[in-house]
Amino acid sequence: MALINPHINFNGNAEEAFTFYKSVFGGEFAKVIRFKDLASPEFPVAEKEENKIMHIALPIGKSNMLRANDVPESMGKTNENENRSKIVIITESKEEADKLFNGLSVGGQIEGPIGDSPWGSYFGCFRDKYGIEWIVEFDPKYNGKV
Repeated sequence: MALINPHINFNGNAEEAFTFYKSVFGGEFAKVIRFKDLASPEFPVAEKEENKIMHIALPIGKSNMLRANDVPESMGKTNENENRSKIVIITESKEEADKLFNGLSVGGQIEGPIGDSPWGSYFGCFRDKYGIEWIVEFDPKYNGKV
């Protein structure tokens, strides 16, 4: 079965954001590649972007991976505040939902406080301090199938 893994573009702070995400989710980075690691005559890298992230991956749960990169300045700026995509986390308990919601939303903007929803799940949404939108949900009726 195919897996869907979110990928986020950052404006030079991917490493900072992923260090924060790692502090909430736990685990270790599966991969970190910097632009300087790929530099060559065919792929020149500006000195100010050498240590920026070309690719970073953080395993989450049993089979998910959160991935990201920094967008080089030469490619323009990514505006996270206009990004209408959301990363959805389905948890196995209310306690896990609270832990992730409270951890990831630190310094961010809560759009919907976590709590019981009218549709029967435990749900909350926010924009984190990096401008990324998240939904955290626990549904006691969810059995892992759509």
